Amino acid sequence: MTKADASDRRKYETRAWFERLQDEVIAAFELLEGEAEGPFAEPGMGPGRFVTKPWARTDHAGGDGGGGRMAILTGRVFEKLAVHTSTVFGTFPPEFAAQIPGAGIDPAFWASGVSLIAHPWNPNVPIVHMNTRFVETTKAWFGGGADLTPVLDRRRVQTDPDTREFHAAMKAACDSHRKVADHAKFKNWCDEYFYLKHRNEPRGTGGIFYDYLDCPRGDETAFAENFAFARAAGAGVLAVYPELVRRNFALSWTKADREEQLVRRGRYAEFNLIYDRGTIFGLQTAGNVEAILSSLPPLARWP
Repeated sequence: MTKADASDRRKYETRAWFERLQDEVIAAFELLEGEAEGPFAEPGMGPGRFVTKPWARTDHAGGDGGGGRMAILTGRVFEKLAVHTSTVFGTFPPEFAAQIPGAGIDPAFWASGVSLIAHPWNPNVPIVHMNTRFVETTKAWFGGGADLTPVLDRRRVQTDPDTREFHAAMKAACDSHRKVADHAKFKNWCDEYFYLKHRNEPRGTGGIFYDYLDCPRGDETAFAENFAFARAAGAGVLAVYPELVRRNFALSWTKADREEQLVRRGRYAEFNLIYDRGTIFGLQTAGNVEAILSSLPPLARWP
């Protein structure tokens, strides 16, 4: 197999899995919407369904730059839930290329990934975020992460059952691929990355974060091992988070809880607009702005 053939196979396999995970997320969360019995934010709310929309990108040089599929749900369990896939390619703008591994030599790139963000109605249900991606320049690597953000201060503790189970799921994903995934390292990286420096506080209760899991051209073993871990992390989120939703979506909540949720969402928006690498990458590569900014909550407060 030539290096070109191997590169094409990598691209096909990663894109296919990202798109399959999107379909699995859509099915799992529509099931949650259908199962819920209330109480709901508004009486008589029906189960939400995803609205999907394809999008296309023009490379900054004017050629075909790929695209993706948006999927957004507004329902009775989730005030807003977005799961998107993208596969984009072309060349990085000169001012951005120097910031990307391998692109300073040659600005050509290919990137594919999937992202999930869920903003529930009930303040007892934590926000969840997950993304994973494969990027190829003159180098190639996987990156991504998953983290949990409880919005009530009384539940923003490491001893809360939701946080403990989420951490256990991420540890299991790492431990099943110890050669490439160090849970302690990725957990600490997550705590450092998802931190609002200007507020001197963490975004949530953590998870894992990883980047630049190297897949040198010609080393198909490294690619296979890193890809297997990325799949395990994504599948782990899809397994654990719906159970956290089921545990919490019928719990009662107060007007004060809702106010606290909206303020915490404001902090969430601050992180995504100031620090988030995915947001910066998408905007710098002329991605779909609607999809990039769909991670922002539908309502938030700054008291």
